[in-house]
Amino acid sequence: MARAIWKGYLSIGELSCGIALRAAATTSERISFHIVNRKTGNRVRRDYVDEQSGEPVAREDQVKGYETAKGSYVVLEPEEIAAAVPESDKRLAVEHFIPCGEVDTAYFDKPYFVTPADEGAEEAFALMREGMRRKKVAALARAVLFRRVRTVMLRPRGCGLMANTLNFDYEVLPAEKAFADIPPMKIKREMLDLAKHIIATKEGTFDPAAFDDRYDAALAELVKAKIEGREIRKPKRKAEGKVIDLMEALRESAAAAKKTAKPAPRRKAG
Repeated sequence: MARAIWKGYLSIGELSCGIALRAAATTSERISFHIVNRKTGNRVRRDYVDEQSGEPVAREDQVKGYETAKGSYVVLEPEEIAAAVPESDKRLAVEHFIPCGEVDTAYFDKPYFVTPADEGAEEAFALMREGMRRKKVAALARAVLFRRVRTVMLRPRGCGLMANTLNFDYEVLPAEKAFADIPPMKIKREMLDLAKHIIATKEGTFDPAAFDDRYDAALAELVKAKIEGREIRKPKRKAEGKVIDLMEALRESAAAAKKTAKPAPRRKAG
């Protein structure tokens, strides 16, 4: 089990229990690289330099600055920033319960597993979890996590809870602006029926294991080939197909699907 990255209390009114947050996703298995000097093979070290003088700046002289005008900054000292960070009371306080599907996935940030902090918290934790499961609701809570006040959505997941930190409203770009240039279209019934038929032939279920990271796999194979001194072969690219009329493509797909479809069994008379 992944180690706990945050411990505190989950509170719903007067009821509370100790909980632990554990990362539910990781990028540690991805291929990662260092920057090296091609001529020497040595790793390259990154330094911060003064953009005017070009001289390296010592770590103790590096401070955060907010640009107020071109080339003009307000300097913030580390102790000033630390004083502005809200203090954590180690409490994930539930404010509301909402239907599980009410939150737009655009607001989802990072996922976490939530477990009881210890054996003494298991009964109260199970009571909260099963109450939410029976009511088919998610909890919206607030807490100071990782030096920021965050909104967290919690949902029952197996024997535990799944938590997602949520993006703030100002961080999510409005869909209306992104779709503003898409003109309204009136779809013909024939075309819509064909589209629905093709969708029906592709119905399935979500299997995360079926979606592989082809880019990472290709990098891993490239690294392996370099280590073993093998010839590096360029991947074959699929030839671009000709552009055809959408309606004609739908008709062809529907016709092909009907040919491969199994006929319904005949009912016996009598």
